[in-house]
Amino acid sequence: MEALVVDAGSKLLKAGAAIPDQSPAMIIPSQMKRMLDDGSLADNPVFEDVTVDPIERGFIKDWDAMEDLLRYVVYTGLGWEEGNEGQILFTDPLSTPKAIREQLVQLMFETFNVSGFYASEQAVLSLYAVGRISGCTVDIGHGKIADIAPVLEGAVQHIASKRFELGGTDLTELFAQELGKSNPLMNLTMSDVEKLKEQYACCAEDEVSYEKARNCAMEQHTLPDGQVITIGREKYTVGEALFQPSILGLEEHGIVEQLVRIISMVSSENHRQLLENTVLCGGTTSITGFEARFQKESNLCSSAIRPALVKPPEYMPENLALYSAWVGGAILAKVVFPQNQHVTKADYDETGPSVVHRKCF
Repeated sequence: MEALVVDAGSKLLKAGAAIPDQSPAMIIPSQMKRMLDDGSLADNPVFEDVTVDPIERGFIKDWDAMEDLLRYVVYTGLGWEEGNEGQILFTDPLSTPKAIREQLVQLMFETFNVSGFYASEQAVLSLYAVGRISGCTVDIGHGKIADIAPVLEGAVQHIASKRFELGGTDLTELFAQELGKSNPLMNLTMSDVEKLKEQYACCAEDEVSYEKARNCAMEQHTLPDGQVITIGREKYTVGEALFQPSILGLEEHGIVEQLVRIISMVSSENHRQLLENTVLCGGTTSITGFEARFQKESNLCSSAIRPALVKPPEYMPENLALYSAWVGGAILAKVVFPQNQHVTKADYDETGPSVVHRKCF
């Protein structure tokens, strides 16, 4: 039985058997609905349909909800049989707290009875997906704050890694604010805004083009409920915030300048190897025009060595950036489990949850 690979993000959970050249078998929302009673002691308590987010900003926050979500994934979605569970590999967001790693391995062995467990950092796995063991990842997901991580020989250089609050949810809120200015009478849910962002958001070619976008043509969009809204420069503002975070009120440098500054913290002999093997990952980096703008900003930066993007191999699935960590996890699973480098049940019984720090790095 193939090992399973799970990459659980704030918006989407990607899971499937470790087959590297295929897309994950399941790509489902992480958010879920649960029926909760009102807490009364009445004979007939009132149940309320509540939406819960097991994962916030990339990290597991609601463990009961996460257990329910994983039960659905591994047993209903991927066909595991209770009492005959196999091996599983999880992807770790950058700087995952030790307590979360320990609670996850405990959940896997004590509740799901897995026969083997492994976890590896998403930055390393995203590089594996494009055939690299050294380079730098720029990962901007939905709820997760932006992660920039240099990786040398398969090891994240934590001293030079950085996270800053610029995830997809922040851009959705910005888009809602901007739409509200030009459509003051609109009545949109954040779900509506999210869909509009996915359809319209784009990056201007450069700052000059963004300024010219003040006079861009307005488009009309009819919502399912019949509301008609106009969309103009707002669609560029979303992408521009990645290169000018001041739009969001953040005192931060743009994403390319952040990358160059971070790499400068690593030994100079590694600068070329890191910058010239840059990988974009996370759904937010798939905004129309983002890659071209990123490369243009890279060509303009003052660094002697400029960032260059790695193209994924042709045999890899399309839209690899959306689930590159999962693909890298599928590649790694083909190594760690056959070579017995993973955490076994015997390891767990002997050492307890802390074994994850010794065997998974």
